[in-house]
Amino acid sequence: MKLPGNMQAMMQQAQKMQEQMQKEIAAIKVEASSGGGMVTVKMDGQKHVLGVKIDPEAASDVEMLQDMVMAAVNEAAKKVDDQSQAKMSGMMGGLGLPPGMF
Repeated sequence: MKLPGNMQAMMQQAQKMQEQMQKEIAAIKVEASSGGGMVTVKMDGQKHVLGVKIDPEAASDVEMLQDMVMAAVNEAAKKVDDQSQAKMSGMMGGLGLPPGMF
């Protein structure tokens, strides 16, 4: 199905913006810690854990360590979500769409 010239150009622009958005989100790198820095997690924009650093003192209490790892991972994921949303809002703002559409 062939779209009218204006519509086709808009679709191409939207596709380019989506590709750019995916690149920008993939480039996100965050770090979050818990337990006063006893556990630190590094995560990328696709929510892949890139690294975990655990202070040896935290290893003495397994349950506490599990909670700190979980908290650090959840905080890192939240940071990725926040940065992704900020990038999307900035990019979508240039389209002139009504607020709340994305």
